[in-house]
Amino acid sequence: MARLPRLTVTGYPHHVIQRGNDRQAIVRDDADRERLLSLVAEHAANFKVALHAYVIMDNHVHFLATPETDDGLPKWMQAVGRSYVRYFNARHHRTGTLWEGRYRSNLIESERYLLACMVYIDLNPVRAGMVEHSVDFKWSSHRHCLGLVSDRLVTPHALFWGLGNTPFAREAAYRELVQSGMGHSEKEKLTQSALSGWALGSSDFVSELRQLTTRRLLPGRAGRPVKKIK
Repeated sequence: MARLPRLTVTGYPHHVIQRGNDRQAIVRDDADRERLLSLVAEHAANFKVALHAYVIMDNHVHFLATPETDDGLPKWMQAVGRSYVRYFNARHHRTGTLWEGRYRSNLIESERYLLACMVYIDLNPVRAGMVEHSVDFKWSSHRHCLGLVSDRLVTPHALFWGLGNTPFAREAAYRELVQSGMGHSEKEKLTQSALSGWALGSSDFVSELRQLTTRRLLPGRAGRPVKKIK
């Protein structure tokens, strides 16, 4: 069965996951992390992609981003992936692929899932047992969202700005969201929709997207198609 093309629509937030080949490490030290983030920033500017949240784990990355052009997101990910592999292989004296095939991504409905996706991304290091609290992890956008550092990679989404009328109010509201965590069901929805490429949102959201793309947005029903009776 031919694989579906990626679902990319200008002006909508996309949750992106890129894993290391065979779950192997994509970074070995802080120098690798710095270089990867530098390339993410450089090419996001080149291809007009707004990055709202990110986390660099040892063997995979998550991005929450909105492209301003139809081909901005795939070109951004391709440029980052190729440039980083050249750097990584040269620095660590290795050859061959680094990534586990194509990156995975999907569109999410902003009003229902954007802030939840940010929380999901920020909690990755906690779920992995790398830190006790998200704020202790340096290689994500979390500390920027709390006002603890200024991160040039991050472009806050309008819904994040809507959390409060002042920076202090926004940061406090977002801190509370992260501390509240998320349930298993919501976490699985965000994970599986990104890995499968299906749109995540309400029926109205899916109907809206159908006006913008011919690509299938939801999985079909399991089993064989029902034959029509003549």
